[in-house]
Amino acid sequence: MEYVNNGNSRLCNFSDRLKEERKRLGLVQADMARAGNVAKSTYCNYEAGEREPGIGFLAAIVSTGADVTYIITGVRSCAPSVPTLSREEECLLDNYRHSPEDQKAIIQATSAAFAQSNQVKKTGKKAG
Repeated sequence: MEYVNNGNSRLCNFSDRLKEERKRLGLVQADMARAGNVAKSTYCNYEAGEREPGIGFLAAIVSTGADVTYIITGVRSCAPSVPTLSREEECLLDNYRHSPEDQKAIIQATSAAFAQSNQVKKTGKKAG
């Protein structure tokens, strides 16, 4: 793949990994821009290798599930305490991420109610 970016190959690799992470998460550029608190055009410049984001952007996109360590270094972060998601869990998370904010609140309330109901069944005591 050929790049035009004033010879900064580190930035090319960075921009490729940023785009790869966005696609892995099933997000569009506007989603990542919003998550990172930047304009879509600014985000597009990051993916094109035209600009390099600051720490604030990188910290903000962690909320999307982006592996910022990978984006920066090219090495996937190891999170042994975080279990791998099943395909069903990935689908649920993807649906949640693509839902409008008001619907996300409903999903959160519903899942909390189910979890509380399950806790009552297991222990006979209300969680909380």
